[in-house]
Amino acid sequence: MDRYFDFNATTPLLPEAREAWLRASSKHWHNPSSLYRDAGIASQMLDAARERLAELLGVDPERVVFTSSATESNNMLFAAFTGRRTAISSLEHPSVREAARHWTRVSEFDAHGAVPEGVELVSVMAANNESGELLPWQEHAARCHEQGILFHTDATQWIGKLSAEFGACDYVSGSAHKFGGPKGVGFLVLRDETERLRLLHGGPQEKGHRAGTENYPAIEAMVTALETITSQGPSCPTTGRDAFEQLMQTSFEGLRIISADRPRLWNTSLMVMPRHENLKWLTRLSRRGFCISTGSACSSGKEGSSVVVTALGASPEELRRVVRVSGGWSTAYAEWEDLANVFAEVGNELDTGGKG
Repeated sequence: MDRYFDFNATTPLLPEAREAWLRASSKHWHNPSSLYRDAGIASQMLDAARERLAELLGVDPERVVFTSSATESNNMLFAAFTGRRTAISSLEHPSVREAARHWTRVSEFDAHGAVPEGVELVSVMAANNESGELLPWQEHAARCHEQGILFHTDATQWIGKLSAEFGACDYVSGSAHKFGGPKGVGFLVLRDETERLRLLHGGPQEKGHRAGTENYPAIEAMVTALETITSQGPSCPTTGRDAFEQLMQTSFEGLRIISADRPRLWNTSLMVMPRHENLKWLTRLSRRGFCISTGSACSSGKEGSSVVVTALGASPEELRRVVRVSGGWSTAYAEWEDLANVFAEVGNELDTGGKG
């Protein structure tokens, strides 16, 4: 089986989530909007899932809208601010950056600096998908409220890896497949239960926020996945990742770890290799059964990843040597060590011109 180190791109479906999906698909596959008894039960189960998710996030369930992804959630939010002034951090995921550019008059700013004046909405992600850097979203939420500015955080990478209460945020977006749930389901937390945001027009589902038959089985699997991850503890130890980085720095003189001096997710290393292009590292490691990344899958082949990594402090020349490693809850200490050892083997092959 491949040694998987690309959890920031997507995660394997947890067994508990798979079982929840199968059970819901078998017993409660009915349309929650229909009027007969079985449909009513499906509607009740959907509401119960909303309440469970809200409890995990620390928000009122009336604020939770189910969507297909964090990308849809982010577009739904920025579409509500069409033509208005917003501000986003320079480290945002493309689903925030491109949505803000499309729908609003957006300014970008340093996440550790002051918010531009005269904006109505500020968006600062909770944890960066490239470097794992934890951004000061709680501080920005507090400052924005003091200034009468609405605040959004894309918590896609944070949720499931670290615990948090999101009640202080006006808007929160997340995606199930980042924490062991299925693809194609996510959520948006709204400012309050009276607000009406709408991107998809049609039927009255999700209390008028999002048209289309609710995908209850996927929603149930998402909530079950987060409950399962949360029950294992608020976070995972950094020892495996930290040991990996120490071994890498021993094997590769001049290797640089981006955001190493800042708080980071326990699972993420964004490294500038001292030599050889990143695709060579990725290809050779893949041949040995190790899955790593050159950056965000949502940015591959586009400006997105380079914009963020440059903002994180990499030079244009270094961009070609950047690799990202992101483990998961089930990644064993020995797997981190094995990855470092294989990196060393591949480095020797590349240095000597071996085919591998």
